[in-house]
Amino acid sequence: MTNVTFLNPGFFWLFLLLPLVIGWQIWKRNEQTATLKISSLQGFKASKSFLAKLKPFLFVLRLLALSSLIVAMARPRTVDVSSKTKTTKGIDIVMAIDVSGSMLAKDLKPNRMEGLKVVAESFVEARPNDRIGLVVYASEAYTKTPVTSDKAVVLDAIKSIKYDNVLQDGTGIGMGLATAVNRLKDSKAKSKIIILMTDGVNNSGFIEPETASDIAKEYGIKVYTIGIGTNGMAEFPYAIAPNGQFLFKMMQVEIDEKLMKSIAKNTGGKYFRATSNKKLETIYDEINKLETTEIEELKFYDFDEKFRPFALFAGLLLLIEIGLRNTIFRSFI
Repeated sequence: MTNVTFLNPGFFWLFLLLPLVIGWQIWKRNEQTATLKISSLQGFKASKSFLAKLKPFLFVLRLLALSSLIVAMARPRTVDVSSKTKTTKGIDIVMAIDVSGSMLAKDLKPNRMEGLKVVAESFVEARPNDRIGLVVYASEAYTKTPVTSDKAVVLDAIKSIKYDNVLQDGTGIGMGLATAVNRLKDSKAKSKIIILMTDGVNNSGFIEPETASDIAKEYGIKVYTIGIGTNGMAEFPYAIAPNGQFLFKMMQVEIDEKLMKSIAKNTGGKYFRATSNKKLETIYDEINKLETTEIEELKFYDFDEKFRPFALFAGLLLLIEIGLRNTIFRSFI
């Protein structure tokens, strides 16, 4: 972006002196012009030469020269501003996602897992300056994507999440949290965050959620917990039909909110309840605002001085005026 600026704009106040110069010129005009007093003008033919008519042009040249000189002293210059940004204090984030069979429940559309994936992708895209990793868990847990700045890798990993019986079914909240902590414990980032999502009650795994929470706190890792599921009843998968399709029936939604709140409070995080797709989206937006990354913007200024043409123009006008006064208009001075 190129702008014209003035280094010394205060010199523009000198333009207020020009009316005074003009007034002074008019007042002194009679003293600068020779006069002859006679008793009668009858013997003279009224005439005024062409050069006499042009004499005021010399004063105009001087005014233009002074105006150009004032602009030159104000130091006009163009400024080409360019900038670049860099992350000064980034955030490392691990999303720990429950992939147990209950995540196929249909209280979120089309189901909890697919609804979560859409919102998680938007969250990743909204944080271009942070490193993000992905952990999935059921009764066991594993790292699907280590903490990385390559958002394409993270987005592909989120898209590929599905219920496929790779992990034994169940909900091992402690396992998922401990695995996420393991991915962040050696991080040198200014802030370390885990977003822990579940839709059930801890019923599997050999690591207690409270123990994993204490470990997270020890490493300075903040945990935001999200309970996924509506209040009341929801369509849950309970069996697989001969054609391989899941069979659903209405069941009571159970989430251990007390545990999730305790984990969040212990680590300095916050607990949320996502009862719908819209609510889940709002939760991620809030986390996005709570955890901001410090960005440093570096601006570079390229100045191109423009006062020289005005100074040269003023000098040229003064030379022309002096030359004309001492040649063509000499007899009129």
